[in-house]
Parts: sequence; C-alpha cells; structure tokens
Amino acid sequence: MKPKTVTPSSKPGATKTPSSKSPATKAAKPSSAVPASGKPSPKSKKPASTVARANASASKPRRVAAQPPAPEPTAAAPEQLASPLAPSKQSQIITLLRGDSGASMPQLMTLTGWQSHTVRGMLSGSLRKRLGLNVQCQREGGARIYRIVPEASGQ
Repeated sequence: MKPKTVTPSSKPGATKTPSSKSPATKAAKPSSAVPASGKPSPKSKKPASTVARANASASKPRRVAAQPPAPEPTAAAPEQLASPLAPSKQSQIITLLRGDSGASMPQLMTLTGWQSHTVRGMLSGSLRKRLGLNVQCQREGGARIYRIVPEASGQ
C-alpha cells in the first residue's frame, strides 16, 4: 500500500495520492468549453428519444416469427397432385372453354364472380400468353363465344 502524502490545499484534512501528473500538466490543458475560434463546437448528440429507443431495443430480445413446419414429401401419384381439393377459377374457365359449345362472357362472369375486364384479362394474359393456349373468339347470334381450340399437329 502506498503511503498517503499531505499536500497543502484549501480544505484542511484533504489527502492526495501521488500521481505522475504535475500541476503544470493540468494547467496546460485547453478549456473544452469554447475553442480558440470563439464559436462553440457542434456536438453530434442524438435526441434523447432516439437514444432511449436504441437502449430499449438493445436490451429486449428480438421476436422471430414462428414458421410452420415444412410439409414432408410424400410419394403421391401424379393424378393426385394434379387435382387439388377445390379447383381454381382458372381451371374452371379452362374446362368450360374446352367444351364444344365454349362459353360466353356472361357465363364466365357468373362462374368466376369477376367483372368483364377481369375475365378478358384472364383470357388474354394468363391463358393466351402465359399458358400458350389457343383461345378463339367467334360471334354467334349476337354474343361472343370463347373457345380453346386445340393446335393442329403436323404443321
């Protein structure tokens, strides 16, 4: 243990431990309140609310959304995979259009519950462009009848 040395100070009974810094070193430090230019230095402090939020989030563990377990692959027959429990509206439209009589716009709207522009979008976008089906439109008795015509093979 180091012996305590008594130094003269303004307070009686104050003791000081010896240090490597001399009083001249302490006086040589420039004051940090105002720099030599006369302007206070800008401080890059975040607002207290931002700091409080950052500290609060750092102490709490992050929640991770629970993911359902991956379904196990089964060795099902291809027929079972092709027929889902409830047929989609797209598959219902394809089935109706592949029939000999085809389907009119009001029939397709009733089947799907869609408006006419949505049915036309399905016919041109999904069936013609994406699936590459040959959807034909013919005028019969004042109504347009849509059909899927099979491609002629051998050409």
